[in-house]
Amino acid sequence: MARGGHGKRRPEPGWWQRRVTTLVARAKSMHRQAETRFPVVTHLADRMVSVNIFDSATRLAAQCFLTAVPLLFVVAAYAPPTFRRQLVRSVHAVLGLTGPAQAQLEQALQPTTQDLRQATGVIGGLMVLLSATAVSRAMQRLCKRAWEIPRAGTRVAPWRWVAWLLLWLGAMLLQGPMRGGFGLGAWLGIPLALILQVGLWWWTQHLLLGGRIGWKPLLPGAVITAVALVVLTSTAPVYMPRALNRALADYGSLGSVFLLLSWLIVVCVAVAVSISVGAVVAQEPLLARRLGSPPPRRGQET
Repeated sequence: MARGGHGKRRPEPGWWQRRVTTLVARAKSMHRQAETRFPVVTHLADRMVSVNIFDSATRLAAQCFLTAVPLLFVVAAYAPPTFRRQLVRSVHAVLGLTGPAQAQLEQALQPTTQDLRQATGVIGGLMVLLSATAVSRAMQRLCKRAWEIPRAGTRVAPWRWVAWLLLWLGAMLLQGPMRGGFGLGAWLGIPLALILQVGLWWWTQHLLLGGRIGWKPLLPGAVITAVALVVLTSTAPVYMPRALNRALADYGSLGSVFLLLSWLIVVCVAVAVSISVGAVVAQEPLLARRLGSPPPRRGQET
């Protein structure tokens, strides 16, 4: 019997390979048992892995940020004063900005000189167009992964990407008066925000998937996403103003950039999880028969 220098028994040849094979087989067996006992949970976990939640959300948040920054300059250069004031009120309604953060936002949307307007028009216009295409494609990839649609399964015309961004810009402008219930109070504003979010996310999935999935199966994901975002944006004014003002005081504009990007990542994670959960729920047998949902990939493989 072979022993080492200290009298310990050496592992037999191939021991580690057999051990790994045994552990893998045991893990697969546990997964099959869990899928039988808790099908929704295991299917949801598998979908989260296939969607790659944090990677997709981070990419989407980065693209959203890159879209918002040049858009602000284009708005500052060309939009009429009424439009700019409404945009400031809407951003204030979503984030509850106060103090230095609010002043910085208003300064970014001040009228510019003619020379800066011309420069911003060419450069900013191109950046907005490219960013709009990138963020729309990032959202499209997220929706396709959530519904297990092959990468080449849907071709979306470029006009859909632009239309998606323009409608969301219009919805952003309505945030200010809508959250106040158009002067009647938050008791009306919050339900209106929820209804608007449901419609936007219902339409977003259908538009970016090119109509590949019917309207009814997309409704659960739209409702779940709307609830998650209304909760996030309703609680943002509680902590975002103080956090942004502190970041501006300690680190300057760079601190506010990191904080806003972090908040966008949280929002995009909520979107990615909600759309994926909605797709899994809509494809479960109980709802799939009523909604006419397409079968999941696991059902097509069996």
